[in-house]
Amino acid sequence: MARFPRGPLNSCRRSSAAWGVFMAAFAVASASGPSPEPVDLGSRLEPLVDRFLIQSLAGGARLQLHKPQRREVVLVHDAPWEGNLTAHHTLFRDGGIYRMYYGGRHYEPGQAVRHVLVCYAESRDGIHWTRPNLGQFEYEGSRANNIVWMNDPWAGSEQRNPLAVFKDSNPDAAPEARYKSIARGDDGVYALKSPDGIHWSLLSKEPVIPKGDMSLDSQNLAFWDRLRGRYVCYLRSGRTHPTGQRVRDVKTAVSRDFLTWSEPVFLEYPGALVEHLYTHPIRPYARAPHIYLGFPKRFVPERNQDREFSGVSDGIFMSSRDGIRFHRWGEAVVRPGLQPERWVTRNNMIGWGILTLPSSVAGEPEELSIYAAEGYYSGPASRLRRYTYRLDGFVSVRAPLAGGEMTTRPIRFSGSRLVLNYSTSAAGSIRVEIQDETGEPVPGYSLQDSRELFGDSVEQEVSWKGTSDLGSLSGRTVRLGFLLKDADLYALRFLP
Repeated sequence: MARFPRGPLNSCRRSSAAWGVFMAAFAVASASGPSPEPVDLGSRLEPLVDRFLIQSLAGGARLQLHKPQRREVVLVHDAPWEGNLTAHHTLFRDGGIYRMYYGGRHYEPGQAVRHVLVCYAESRDGIHWTRPNLGQFEYEGSRANNIVWMNDPWAGSEQRNPLAVFKDSNPDAAPEARYKSIARGDDGVYALKSPDGIHWSLLSKEPVIPKGDMSLDSQNLAFWDRLRGRYVCYLRSGRTHPTGQRVRDVKTAVSRDFLTWSEPVFLEYPGALVEHLYTHPIRPYARAPHIYLGFPKRFVPERNQDREFSGVSDGIFMSSRDGIRFHRWGEAVVRPGLQPERWVTRNNMIGWGILTLPSSVAGEPEELSIYAAEGYYSGPASRLRRYTYRLDGFVSVRAPLAGGEMTTRPIRFSGSRLVLNYSTSAAGSIRVEIQDETGEPVPGYSLQDSRELFGDSVEQEVSWKGTSDLGSLSGRTVRLGFLLKDADLYALRFLP
């Protein structure tokens, strides 16, 4: 079993006894019997959002969940047809603009909820949003509004939910159905189409998915998965766990044509607590579309029982490799925080969409923006606030200054260079070793040969003894070993 060297590495020095204990722990953690089948990475980006690539973690190394940075309010829902229950936002880039769809409605104590309709906004930068005057639907005697859908006689209930719109990249999609959505009706899920994202009609007069035992009272959504060549939908449902606890949950189904769908099945969350998932904004991660990311709204109904509407909510994070089994973190990524109104029921609802925008700090790389609703049920109008992550910055392998190691499963790759998305402190560092199938260092690519990396980069090339060329190893089965000190490793990729 190959191990990292016992001697000191540049400025990070240890006594020989301490280093021996440290590396013995690494050897024990790495011993796992027969090697698993190699993972063919090709040249795809591999964010370290789960343990899929990880064979072992040792020393102080661990997976670390990261929280996004709180930014500005981008839209206040104070139009007369909007209000304090305006939520369920959908956001995506479409050519030179960003599109947003959301459900507009309002609540006053002691009164029925006023209307549910679908509104549209657009932006050139993802921060400053405008409501175009679409003139399609009349509201209180005027068509001067941004309403794109209302008065659907098939829905049957005024408590229907908004459209979660996507632009269909399926090459077989008809021009009149370039934009699609699903929507709740009293008897099931309906499919909708639009040629331009503004003018909508039904794809079928009948529901494409029967309601069955699903509640559907949330942001039900669908999208085209181009890697797997199928449509995927996620639907609000509920289930009774073996503990007897009844919780809000999520089902998924797939389709080849958007009209005929498989029988919906519940998602799985191995190792996660039994919790209410009120919303479930899930989609492929654009930079690594083989991975699905989701930001569910977790609902804790037993809190704030003294209020008219009990319960509190926050935003959590999960990821999946197959769209059914999700690694769901228990810690929140969007907490209610210091604003009292965000501790009111059903706040902190993260929208469906991750936008890549210029950094808030001049000179820094692009960053990822997600958006969450606040002021829900309180005040005259809800608000939409932006939050930002560094690229691929959802989860990292982190180690303290004392050090930690991570070794990958056997992999194969295409390309000639390894690049990392990483961050260290001024005293921290990362070194990389390439090992053969047996775990022995490949000559010339050992940890001792590795250039010490320190700094902060979303795409930093790794080198060994002055060379970064890995062309001779392309297609071979290897492992990667990382020695990290006060560092975070977010993602890796092999490039030409």
